[in-house]
Amino acid sequence: MTTRARSTTVSWSQANARRLDRQSLADSASSASHATPDAAGAVASMLGAHAQVLSAAELSVALRAPGVTRTDVRAALWADRALVKTFGPRGTVHLLPAEELPMWTGALSAVPSGGSPFSKDARMTPEQVEEVVAAVAGSLTGAELTIDELSDEVIARTGPWAGDLVMPAFQGMWPRWRQVLHLAGHRGALCYAPNRGRKATYTNPGTVPMPGPEATAELVGRYLRAYGPATPVHFAQWLSAPRGWAGRLFEDLAGAGAIEEIAFEDCGPAWVAAGDTRFPSSEPRGVRLLPYFDAFTIASRPRERLFPGAAYGRALAGGQAGNFPVLLVDGTVAGVWHQRRSGKRIAVTVEPLSPLDEGRMRALEEQVEGLGRALEGSPELTVGKVTVGGHA
Repeated sequence: MTTRARSTTVSWSQANARRLDRQSLADSASSASHATPDAAGAVASMLGAHAQVLSAAELSVALRAPGVTRTDVRAALWADRALVKTFGPRGTVHLLPAEELPMWTGALSAVPSGGSPFSKDARMTPEQVEEVVAAVAGSLTGAELTIDELSDEVIARTGPWAGDLVMPAFQGMWPRWRQVLHLAGHRGALCYAPNRGRKATYTNPGTVPMPGPEATAELVGRYLRAYGPATPVHFAQWLSAPRGWAGRLFEDLAGAGAIEEIAFEDCGPAWVAAGDTRFPSSEPRGVRLLPYFDAFTIASRPRERLFPGAAYGRALAGGQAGNFPVLLVDGTVAGVWHQRRSGKRIAVTVEPLSPLDEGRMRALEEQVEGLGRALEGSPELTVGKVTVGGHA
C-alpha cells in the first residue's frame, strides 16, 4: 500500500523505505517490487557500484540480486560486457551498466570542474587537457594497455611536458598527464579492461556521450527516483559538483516540468522526479549487511538520519560514509561488521550497537547465508565474541 505525497510532508521513514525498496534492499514481505534484478539491473538501481575495491562492488551487486554470485558479476563485467568499470561519480572508480554509458559520460563530462588541487607548476592548460584526452582516446582505440604503456603512448603523442614527474603519488611522483585520467573516463575515452596478471589495463569503450543537457536531465531524474526526495545540495554532494551549478540545473528542470517540489522532513523543500510522488505507508523492516562503500550508505541523505546516535560515531570516518561495512536494522545503521576469508571459509563478525532480539538474529543469520552464497564460500557468523552459527 502506498500514500500519495502532495500537501503533506514526506517523512524520513517514508523516503528511506522507498529508497530501500528501489534498490532491492527492502524486506521481501514489504517490498513493492518483486522482480529480481540481474547484475546490470542491480547496478542501475543504485546508480553505479563503487568499485575502488572491486570485491566490495561485487558484493554490493550480488546482495541486491538474489542468486547472483561474485563470479556472475565478473562475467557481466569482463565476458558479457553488460557492465563497465570506469570513473564515475566523484571521480572514483565505479561499475556502470554498459547500456547507460552514453548518459553517464555525457552527464559527467558536463559537470564544471573545480579549482585544481595541484601546485601551479604542475597544472595543465585547457589546451593541454584536450590534447591529453585525445591522446588517451587514440592510444586505447583497439588496444588494452597498462598504465605504463598508456603513459608512453600519451607522451609520444603530446610531448615531453606530459611526462614531467610533478604529481605526488603513493611512493614517488606521477607524470603530469595522469591528473586527467578520470576526466578521460568521464569523456568516454577510457575504461578498464581485464587485468593482465596483477596489472590493470585500460581500453577505449567506443562510447559516444549523450549531449550534456539531455544527459544531466536524465541523470537527475534517475538520481531522484533512486534517492529522492533530495535537494540540489544532496545531488551536488553525491556527484562532487559545484552547488551553484546543481541549483541552477534543478531550477531549469523544475521550469521544464521534469521534477517537482515536495516537503521533506528535516530538509524543507526537496525534489522528486515529476509524477513520482508515491511513498510506502509502512516503515522499513528487516536486517541487511552492506559492504564497504555501498552506494546506499553514501548517497542517502540526510546522513544523520541514516546513521543515528552512536552509529554516526562508530560507522562513519569523520562524517564520511563507506569506510565501514554496516549492519542495517529496520533501514538505519545499527552496527558494523567485517569478514576474513581463508579458502572457502568466511569468518563474518558483526558488532551490533545494541542487542538483537531473536527475530532479528534469525534475519541476520539469513543475511550471512546469502553473503556466503554471493561470495561462493562457507560463512561462519560471530556476534561480538560468540559464535552463533556457521558451516563446516
